[in-house]
Amino acid sequence: MSAQAVVVRSGTPPSASTQARWAVTDAFAITKRNLLKYVRVPTLLVFSTIQPVMFVVLFRYVFGGAIRLPAGLSYVDFLMPGIFVQTVVFGSTQTGVGLAEDLAGGMIERFRSLPMARSAVLAGRTLSDTVRNVFVVVLMTGVGTVVGFRFHGGVPGAIAGLLFAVLFGLAFSWIMALIGLTAGNVEAAQASSFVWVFPFVFASTAFVPLQTMPGWLQAWAKVNPVSIVVDAIRSLCLGSHIAHEAHLGSTTTHMLQALAWIVGILVVFVPLAVRRYRRAT
Repeated sequence: MSAQAVVVRSGTPPSASTQARWAVTDAFAITKRNLLKYVRVPTLLVFSTIQPVMFVVLFRYVFGGAIRLPAGLSYVDFLMPGIFVQTVVFGSTQTGVGLAEDLAGGMIERFRSLPMARSAVLAGRTLSDTVRNVFVVVLMTGVGTVVGFRFHGGVPGAIAGLLFAVLFGLAFSWIMALIGLTAGNVEAAQASSFVWVFPFVFASTAFVPLQTMPGWLQAWAKVNPVSIVVDAIRSLCLGSHIAHEAHLGSTTTHMLQALAWIVGILVVFVPLAVRRYRRAT
């Protein structure tokens, strides 16, 4: 019997620190449960890495020569920050699909009947998907290096850039958690997630410069959170000198804007997802 169950049955009210410790323990237990799925069904991880590799090859060797960039800026260096963000955003859709699968299969009801923190299921789901995103982003870094990508901003810039990508993926996972719990089944969650994600990823500066878009699309791309996070990662990866020569704007400004979007998404969608989870049947 768990410590939570003992306290609940004894009627002793747990302290705030005890509840926090239980919540963390429960979240890690759910995280482990979700990660074990990748070990037992490795094709899930394999196919989640094939798609971004295909995008790297497609844009690097098929479309790269047709895209105009400022002088001195390599397209592969311009491209890879967009690939990082695309990878974590597409990967975050698995959060919604996984929760929808658990909801349809009755696992959510089983979790709700256990003496465990309500937040553990969602926190564990988003944390496990974040761990997967870390793996895939590191893999994409290796693939990018093979096709000519380099971090010109040094080790600190590389680490900060990849960290921004992972944190943005975490924020989007909470959006997808809300979508998955609302959709109620796997097919609806998967369809609605990609319909919602595509305008953010492809109507952004992830793959092409802002100046190449028509005016009406530029208005959206400028405020698109994907564009803002990509621009921050791109500035960090390229280094301030190259970013300045390529007229990419201030690295500090991009970082602050990206951080504001990440925090804003979490502040809005974490409570919404938790509230939806409490109403899930």
